[in-house]
Amino acid sequence: MTGSPPLLGRTAVVTGASRGIGRAVAHHLAARGARVALLGLEPGELESAATAVPGAARAWCLDVTDETALGRTADEVREQFGPASVVVANAGIATAGPFCESSMATWRRIVEVNLVGSALTARAFLPQLLATRGYYLQVSSLAAIGAAPLMSAYCASKSGVEAFTHSLRAEVAHRGVGVGIAYLSWTDTEMIHDPRYRADLRELRALMPWPASRTYPAESTAERLVRGIEHRAPAVYVQSWLRGVQAVRTLLPGLVAWRARHAMGALERRDDIAEDAAG
Repeated sequence: MTGSPPLLGRTAVVTGASRGIGRAVAHHLAARGARVALLGLEPGELESAATAVPGAARAWCLDVTDETALGRTADEVREQFGPASVVVANAGIATAGPFCESSMATWRRIVEVNLVGSALTARAFLPQLLATRGYYLQVSSLAAIGAAPLMSAYCASKSGVEAFTHSLRAEVAHRGVGVGIAYLSWTDTEMIHDPRYRADLRELRALMPWPASRTYPAESTAERLVRGIEHRAPAVYVQSWLRGVQAVRTLLPGLVAWRARHAMGALERRDDIAEDAAG
């Protein structure tokens, strides 16, 4: 005789749920019987995402860098759905452009959303996770394993959330809370197709060796993330080859610098590298 599905009747919170991976994760969580709180910044897209989710779902529009709004939302989620058993810190944005020509205001915003926003999300919902002996999943990236040129803020923020996740896991494991980190490669979301997404960054991605040059469907990515949630995995490698990259990560900085030297030179000679943002 099998037990109940692990997510049935549970409350799950997903940040960055307006679109892309977050929206797909919310849908898969609801399909497994969870009550889902979708947190995001774009009101129209967020409401559309919540309406499309099967079962019990509600949207909360907020900026994850707003500590007061997160605290208020955490209270409202608990009142409407019960205490959270799952929190998926997925909200994130990215920029493309050389560091020396980037706006530091934009650079700082990336770190605040991706790193500080994740920490504030964990802080707001951790009391509920302690009460439910729940699970927190931090969405990171291949960028945490191997940094890439033209993405210094994004890579720094994803490396930061990796370290934060490991620290948090060590602090709360004895209290029954599971903490996991998800590594994923390029995902076929709106950011990839956004016309603002820089052609030079797409070219750099194309120069990456297979399979790192591929883009992967958001739906299959979300499915693997939710399977990791069901198993309370300490690490979720959405693409299996990322485990191998993790094993040789100390070699990556030199390899990336060697490969980028030629690509960056070609891009600079075209004199069209300038900052642009997507997220």
